[in-house]
Amino acid sequence: MFKGISIWDLLVVFGYFLAIIYIGRRAKAASSKGEESYFLAGRKLGKLYQAFLNFGNATEPQGAVSNASFVYDKGAAHSWYSFLVIFINPYYWFMNVWFRRVRLLTMADLFVDRFNSRNMGVFYSMFQICVAVLLIGFGSFTAYTITASLVNKPESSWTEHERKAVESFREMRALETRQRVSLAVAELARLGAIPEAARTGAERGRIAELEEDMARDRELFASQPAPLTTAQQQRLADLRDAKARGDLYSNVSVLRPNKYKWGFYLLFIAVVGAYMVLGGMQAAAVAEALQGTLIIVFSILLIPTGLYAIGGWDQLAQKVPARMFDLFGGDLNIWGIIPLTLAGLIQMNALSPNMNIMGSAKNETAARMGVVGLYGKRLMIILWTFAGLIAAALFVGPDALADADTAWGMLSERLLGPIPGLIGLMLAGVIAGVMSNLAAKSMAVSALFTRNIFRIFRPEASEARGVFVARCTICAVLVIGGLLAAATKNADGTMMAIVQLVITVNVPFGVLIMVMFFWRRATLPAAWISLILAIGLNVAFPIVGSWIPAMRNSQALAISSVEADGRPAPVYWKTVTRVNKDDPDSPLQGGGNLGSINNRFDMENYMATKLGIVDSAKMTRRQRENLRYYVDALLPFLVLVLASLMTRNRNPTQVDFFYGKMKTPVGDTPELETQAIEETRRNPRRFDHTKLLGKNSSWEFGKWDRQDTVGFIACCAGSGVIILLFWGLLKLATGA
Repeated sequence: MFKGISIWDLLVVFGYFLAIIYIGRRAKAASSKGEESYFLAGRKLGKLYQAFLNFGNATEPQGAVSNASFVYDKGAAHSWYSFLVIFINPYYWFMNVWFRRVRLLTMADLFVDRFNSRNMGVFYSMFQICVAVLLIGFGSFTAYTITASLVNKPESSWTEHERKAVESFREMRALETRQRVSLAVAELARLGAIPEAARTGAERGRIAELEEDMARDRELFASQPAPLTTAQQQRLADLRDAKARGDLYSNVSVLRPNKYKWGFYLLFIAVVGAYMVLGGMQAAAVAEALQGTLIIVFSILLIPTGLYAIGGWDQLAQKVPARMFDLFGGDLNIWGIIPLTLAGLIQMNALSPNMNIMGSAKNETAARMGVVGLYGKRLMIILWTFAGLIAAALFVGPDALADADTAWGMLSERLLGPIPGLIGLMLAGVIAGVMSNLAAKSMAVSALFTRNIFRIFRPEASEARGVFVARCTICAVLVIGGLLAAATKNADGTMMAIVQLVITVNVPFGVLIMVMFFWRRATLPAAWISLILAIGLNVAFPIVGSWIPAMRNSQALAISSVEADGRPAPVYWKTVTRVNKDDPDSPLQGGGNLGSINNRFDMENYMATKLGIVDSAKMTRRQRENLRYYVDALLPFLVLVLASLMTRNRNPTQVDFFYGKMKTPVGDTPELETQAIEETRRNPRRFDHTKLLGKNSSWEFGKWDRQDTVGFIACCAGSGVIILLFWGLLKLATGA
């Protein structure tokens, strides 16, 4: 019935499922002692568990699958969507300690503790529950995407509709290739007519790229294809429109029918829910050790088998364009990495699992050791990048993939299929990576709902009742996330849209929490103003925009610019399609398919254009994306600071205790911890002499001690070594 997966592979996957359910059952007794035991594992997790928890939490839905797809489609530079945290890892050396020192149970407690605002705590909780449902849905969708790409029907079993979809995709690829070659020939002729001395650096670089393409595809360029006729251009536009709707594909998955899709999501969500409901944070910590090991194994599997399939290490340079090995090249260069890193640095302060993970550490040293897990994730990204490059060497020409998101699965089927059990091991590893992230999020939002919403209405409820409510919450968010995943349409660029949402969705609260840690002048009114503006700009309006007919059908908003490769690039929408797919003269509409993540409206660029700051239609796609990140990251900072300067804190005593507690080291024993906090409560400003900018400064930056300095330098060195290793391996692959 299908190819690519055997009974041995299925046994490996089900064996993994049984193992983590067993882990949850074993941890049930310890997690049932109370809310702190269930949500924070009793604050007893040591260095190893912290490393694995951070490793798993860092494995967002944009892990192996998305990273390989980006590299396959655009080159190694696009691995920065996942790799950018390498610059931020030294910041975690301090941030992990802050979330341990606040001594709270949930992230929402921060706003109650700092601003004395229960309402803001409720607002954060509701926002994060919605975000968690989205990300749980996208994580489940990622697991489905990789599984579906592994379980394919043989061509003899295709229906007529499926055969037409595949053949139409191949036709589109042939037309795109002809268009690309004809445009390249014309561009090379134009640039070649410019005298050598008069050429700019960019023009000389472009000539080198075109000559490399010609050398690599001699036969293709030697054919000198004529430009597309008007009818062929229209046909290509029709096919691209169909691909944007998800109607074209290069492989036919057994799981494509809805009845199989629903079955997959039901099983997947049931397994995650089983071990989290039973064991809580204790189960998550133990499961992370198993899942982390599987992630490492599956990350390694494809590299030696892939290199063997293409003929060896030296064949990478022969079969993949040199520019795809450039870590700082392409459209995602250093100027694109900077805004990505800025947005990533800000948003990670507001991630809902932060308190559950870092707050569960038994001491500050254990919390800091979570950084080791983050560095482990960066090493995995190097392997995932080379998997994407191997896919670029294998899937070319007629074998090119309709959806780059399937690169990892198709590569696994091609390389591991002949060996029983290996696909199952790899699939278990991918699912483990997704599950570990979903577990952290579901645990975090169950704590938020129980502590910051349920207890407002039932403050007298017992600890046992709180744990029961938390377990019910986990089930609810997983089920809703599964329903969202089942409704998500697998159109072109879905994975990229998910990654971009993950990078920015928590920026509004990230700005506030980051400023909250450093500046005592931040006020509650200013916090509300900043949050409402940022969420409206970054999250609410861009998502609901496609549901507003006047916006969706506006021809002024459905405009596109033209990229260097001749492809149209929508200016304000993620995707633009025709209203009637069967009518080539049908008007355009923004947002693509309703129900797809590809329907985001770029409010940031639209606002900048309307204010006369830029003309987004004249910018490249990359420039518009960079502007989006800058606006999302910097505008809330500006609003928060200005509004805080015009308002005041209403409870200065509580503010004093908050910052005093943040400077009080966690005690090595419960007795010492209680003694230290009581002393700070009596004299909350007893550590003001440690402030970097003076004891009377409103900025709370502290002076570094020996552990701060040595750890920060070590983290910077570690980041530098890993970046050099990555860059060096890519250079070595090109033969340079």
